[in-house]
Amino acid sequence: MPRRAPENDDQAPQALSRAPATADRAPLPSRAPTIRDVARQAGVGVGTVSRVLNDSPLVKPDKRERVHAAIAELGFVRNPTAHSLSTGRSHAIGVIAPFFTSPSSAERLRGLSTGLSERGYLLLLADVETPEQRAAAFTDLASRHAVEGLIVISIRPTDAELAALARERRPTVLVDAAHRALPHVATDDVLGGELATGHLIAKGHERIAFVGDRLPAPFDLTSSERRLRGHRRALRRAGLKAPRAYERLGGHDREEAREVAAPLFELPEPPTAVFAASDVQAIGVIEAAERAGLRVPGDLAVIGFDDIDLAAVAGLTTVRQPLRESGRRGAELLLAAIEGVKAPVEAIEPLTVIERRTT
Repeated sequence: MPRRAPENDDQAPQALSRAPATADRAPLPSRAPTIRDVARQAGVGVGTVSRVLNDSPLVKPDKRERVHAAIAELGFVRNPTAHSLSTGRSHAIGVIAPFFTSPSSAERLRGLSTGLSERGYLLLLADVETPEQRAAAFTDLASRHAVEGLIVISIRPTDAELAALARERRPTVLVDAAHRALPHVATDDVLGGELATGHLIAKGHERIAFVGDRLPAPFDLTSSERRLRGHRRALRRAGLKAPRAYERLGGHDREEAREVAAPLFELPEPPTAVFAASDVQAIGVIEAAERAGLRVPGDLAVIGFDDIDLAAVAGLTTVRQPLRESGRRGAELLLAAIEGVKAPVEAIEPLTVIERRTT
């Protein structure tokens, strides 16, 4: 009976050095490739592959290139559980997000996922839609789960929640929210509101309404309120009135926006333009206008905010903010915080108006 080939890292390269060229190797297994498959494909030992995966500087450049090439050829994905056991780290990041099925939250999560998965991290998501879920999310992810850090989207933590995070020593980064005690990715929503209403003013409109979130907003979500502030500022700068009857506040979804916008078109002097605090709400405004027999943009101009995929499909003029990029930047800030590097604020690309058919 033949003896088994040695499997230690020192002997494996010699045994593999006589292997035929890649094109002549045995067919790859149909199962998911393992670290041993990568080693065999690259002609190195398992220990070398492990050092490459852990970014060790002790691997020669030529071997590192061969390992990376083998990983790409095989489609190898590191087993996170095994990696956690070998390193003593969870490589898990907790993410707290309100209504994470909403288009804007989903885009930010895509950016987060890309930024973190490239570094071998897993995401533990906590959806927040009620006050009870919010309390449980901060408690569970900060203390009960072995997470290395937290990313909080669109929610400004309370002092009590900050104290809990400090006790657990969990690095935390905010995305689409700000707090002086935490690193955060900033969006200038006031400026965005000014840009949106300024665009309508430049088009010659004087009776401009606003449709946004009710106040106080759930979970202290303040982006809509800040956009309203920018809207009012743009009107004042142009010497235009901002009557309260032109400010309609309700829920964040399309149906509620449609309902709160409908009374605008029954006013003695209805608006000729509407700035909606989100693209989803803007679609609701357009539906309400069409039900009232108005043509968009012939009778009514509409601008939204975010530039989600649906905006392009609907031909909606909107204020574009880099949603996915903000998530990726948040991931970078958290990884820096985990490594002990302080970066309190990360500004993102300037907001821009994307003009389409609705204006």
